[in-house]
Amino acid sequence: MLFPFELAVDLPTLLMLAAVAFTAGFIDAIAGGGGLLTVPALLTAGLPPHLVLGTNKLCATFGSATASYTFYRRQLFSPRQWRNALLSTALGAASGAYAAHLLPAQWLNQMLPVVVFLCGLYLLFGRTPAPHQVQDLPLPTWRQWPQGFTLGFYDGVAGPGTGAFWTVSSLLLYPLDLLRASGVARSMNFVSNAFALGVFAAAGQVDWALGLCMGAALMLGAYWGARTAIGGGAKIIRPVFIVVVLCLTARLAWQHWFTMA
Repeated sequence: MLFPFELAVDLPTLLMLAAVAFTAGFIDAIAGGGGLLTVPALLTAGLPPHLVLGTNKLCATFGSATASYTFYRRQLFSPRQWRNALLSTALGAASGAYAAHLLPAQWLNQMLPVVVFLCGLYLLFGRTPAPHQVQDLPLPTWRQWPQGFTLGFYDGVAGPGTGAFWTVSSLLLYPLDLLRASGVARSMNFVSNAFALGVFAAAGQVDWALGLCMGAALMLGAYWGARTAIGGGAKIIRPVFIVVVLCLTARLAWQHWFTMA
């Protein structure tokens, strides 16, 4: 058993993981899908699967917190408008992380490539409102409960594509432009990551030293990614989102459809 701050990998591997985390933070802050990079990297580094999930939640919490705060400071996310979603996401994430130890997820894994791909198709061909069309429009807050609990639960159980699901579902359910939907996605990702992390930590399934090192690198990537997304708006978010979704779809399809257990 490792001491809390004893590294489980050597220095070259740590530097490689930090570079992956920085890239994942940058991408995740713009479009989601950072786990597409960090989870395989942690598995490649030799960590057992149960530690991979918990450690990934630790570093993802750092990145999503940084991106969320950046969107908040630019007044692109209002916690008061989304308090129902924040609460339901927290409840869903904690429940999902607990259920991850109890529920077989093979059927869900096989559905993921289809769902993620449909998200990409919607953003590719769907029309989203322009920023000036969504100022001061009321939000139907009752929709936040089922949306938040479902996506929070999913992020607690598995996680790949959660940011994409938040972005697309928010565009479908509310009068939001793409930039504000991205702010919602980053903020809800932070909540679900943090509460799922609490459950994994209580179960002793977090490599704290490695997670904190990767989390620092991921924070830097998330900061620059959020600033890039805010500065470029939909012109930056849309193409990056679509590329990430296509890569995520290919990765999930290969992992769960074509790779024999």
